[in-house]
Amino acid sequence: MLKKRSKRNRKNLNAGLPMVLIGFLIFLLGAQPGLFGLDRSPVIGFVQIAVFLVGLALICLGGYINFSQQWIDVEKSIAADIGLRFVGTGYVIAAMAGMADVFGFGAQPWPQVPIFSTLQAIGVIIGEAIIALGFLLMFPPPKFLDRKKSAE
Repeated sequence: MLKKRSKRNRKNLNAGLPMVLIGFLIFLLGAQPGLFGLDRSPVIGFVQIAVFLVGLALICLGGYINFSQQWIDVEKSIAADIGLRFVGTGYVIAAMAGMADVFGFGAQPWPQVPIFSTLQAIGVIIGEAIIALGFLLMFPPPKFLDRKKSAE
């Protein structure tokens, strides 16, 4: 029974890590397209914002899959549950700040082309900081890891 769980954990870990790496590459493609030779505009527009938000979503999802595997044999702590909610909240903040012009509450009025402004960048950075705090809260403390090892 324990070997089945171990194989399942490894399969989920093998799904989570590539998802984080692919998400990071997509995030880089949206944030710095010049690294891939695709920079065609001096400003960051709607497509770039959408691409880096998709990359950020994949990073969040892959990170959640990886961290949830740490809690597979023990009961998840309240801090880990709060961390998961912080990850989701941080992504919503980053997405709303990034797409503020598209949703109509950004720095650019509607007839103009939406571009990524300084205030939007600050909002995305705040969202990313909340995501990072959420991932830190999802780390299991050493006493839980010791309990997990003793159960094996």
